[in-house]
Amino acid sequence: MRQQKLQSRSLFGMLITLGVVYGDIGTSPLYVMNAIINDAGRLKSATPDYVIGCVSLIFWTLMLITTIKYVLIALRADNHHEGGIFALYALVRQRAKWLIFVALIGGAALLADGTLTPAVTVTSAVEGLRGLPGTASFSQHPLLVPLTVTVILLALFMIQGLGTALIGRSFGPLMLLWFTAIGVVGLANIGTAPVILKAFSPFYALKVLVSPTNKMGIFILGSVFLATTGAEALYSDMGHVGKANIDATWPFVYGMLILNYLGQGAWIIQHYQQAGYRNAVNLNPFYEMIPANLRVAAIILATLAAIIASQALITGSYTLVDEAIGLKFLPRMIIKHPSQIRSQIYIGAINWLLCGVTLAIVWLFQTSAHMEAAYGLAITITMLMTTILLTQFVQLRGHRYAALGLLAGFGSLETVFLVASLTKFIHGGYLTLGLTLLIFAIMVIWYFGNKRRLCYNRDQEQVSLLDYRQQLTQLSHDDRLPLFATNLVYLAKVDANYHVKRAIPYSILDKRPKRARVYWFITINETNQPYDCNYTVDMLGTRNIVEVQLNLGFKKSQHVTIYLREIVTYLIANHIIDPQHPHYGTQTNRNVGDFKFVVQNQQIMDLSSYPTMRQLDRILIGGRVLLQNITPSSASWYGLEFSDVLEETIPLFTNPATDATLTNRAVRHQMQPPK
Repeated sequence: MRQQKLQSRSLFGMLITLGVVYGDIGTSPLYVMNAIINDAGRLKSATPDYVIGCVSLIFWTLMLITTIKYVLIALRADNHHEGGIFALYALVRQRAKWLIFVALIGGAALLADGTLTPAVTVTSAVEGLRGLPGTASFSQHPLLVPLTVTVILLALFMIQGLGTALIGRSFGPLMLLWFTAIGVVGLANIGTAPVILKAFSPFYALKVLVSPTNKMGIFILGSVFLATTGAEALYSDMGHVGKANIDATWPFVYGMLILNYLGQGAWIIQHYQQAGYRNAVNLNPFYEMIPANLRVAAIILATLAAIIASQALITGSYTLVDEAIGLKFLPRMIIKHPSQIRSQIYIGAINWLLCGVTLAIVWLFQTSAHMEAAYGLAITITMLMTTILLTQFVQLRGHRYAALGLLAGFGSLETVFLVASLTKFIHGGYLTLGLTLLIFAIMVIWYFGNKRRLCYNRDQEQVSLLDYRQQLTQLSHDDRLPLFATNLVYLAKVDANYHVKRAIPYSILDKRPKRARVYWFITINETNQPYDCNYTVDMLGTRNIVEVQLNLGFKKSQHVTIYLREIVTYLIANHIIDPQHPHYGTQTNRNVGDFKFVVQNQQIMDLSSYPTMRQLDRILIGGRVLLQNITPSSASWYGLEFSDVLEETIPLFTNPATDATLTNRAVRHQMQPPK
């Protein structure tokens, strides 16, 4: 109910939106203008024309990419109120097979670049302590800043498993205070150099790109782009707060951000020629324009905002990985729900991986200036991939020419930003691009390794359940054999023609016959709708063979026990299967017996024994099996940790490799008398 309320516009929903959605983009004033000054060299090189042009670039970048592309267009491309690159892909994946690569590249880049967000935002906030009375040690001992950042981030990652509902309730008011504060401070400084208001004209944005005062040329866009890095997160978080609340709050957020950028620009114009600032090092105009008596409060508030931004990134990564698992892009991982809020999840493996990479970045770069040089390269790739998918979505709705215009306009603009950001590669961008390639490779191996595996053993493994109905019914009633389980459950992929892997009837009939009252064959289907939850039952003309098709959205839990008990109760209540009446138990009048689950894990022999297999297929299939062996078992994924589970190991291929060089030297039919 609470989730439904957040989907509609309300003051409560708008307050939550401020805390959930805008952490990343809302803390960009901490480092964007600082990066632009570093591009100029020293503050003395940041002339009024240069500053006005850069602020104009920030204003129009936020207008075109964040406001028009994401708020006005992308938020309308929702998958049943869910947003993000994987939710968008789920809407358009039927249009073309190659779109899967677009989604994989975009998702991998988003996950990789996100590791820099906590590092750069928290470091930028803590660096404000330099120069304050009583904190001179932060300037004299440079390692104090990364050490402080490490403590903050480590504490943040450690509390994730406990759930963040309590902290989350305070995010909205804190971010409201943050945006109001930065807007007011910016507005107070604009009066010192009203000329900065020229930045609203796009003429100055274009002029600075070719101006001799801009030593970076078009590559200045790499720093300008940092102002809009949180736009993709804005789209991804739509499912948490609803697009109506984002529509209502973005004008306020946009206004406060622009006021702050204008204020920083005005402060630079006012002070760039003053002797005390001309050659200053590590000078951040965000803090410098704040009155000295408010500086400590500003640092505390900035640190809290940076923590909120980091929290949003961490939970956003959980959501992105959860969607990727549901779409079979990533191996299964243990997902926990630490609170009663459906959208709040915790993935321990991702949490500590993010923690390790983020802390490594903090100590590798140590200063926000160095991190800024590496930040934003990979996210330009994600935005470009989102544009391609958005084009397909618009075309799917029948607006062909609008789709072409979208691709030409935003595709060209983001390509320019991507080219401009390539200068970041040697300054640290290689790290996020390397992570992008690693995550992309894992996704490709997991998804296409499964596809190639199915191609090689589809014909050899498939048999029809209908051919075994009589044997299963006879086995169920054969009192000569001990009862293996009342309900024997196989998590099996059963197609429309009742075909299953041969290993399943082999497991029941050929090894040691497993006698059960009822045999269950459950197929879990992931659907395009995030929260689908329905099922169909086919009894195959019997009362003891149940084929279930369980349809779950890509954001729904796949813990089978949640659904199976309800299905059994329904079938018994409607006299479709017989009541089971266990003889013993702590509950009276219980009519459901015990369950035993059989999970089959595939293993593989040396792939070099299959000379007809292509080398690429060997890599994909072998890599997938390797990932399968180092990730949580099927029993854990399906929520069977506390159930009675039998794990069986079966070969990946049922047609074993043969060696044509094997020859028969002799066969003796009888013993030869000794000589």
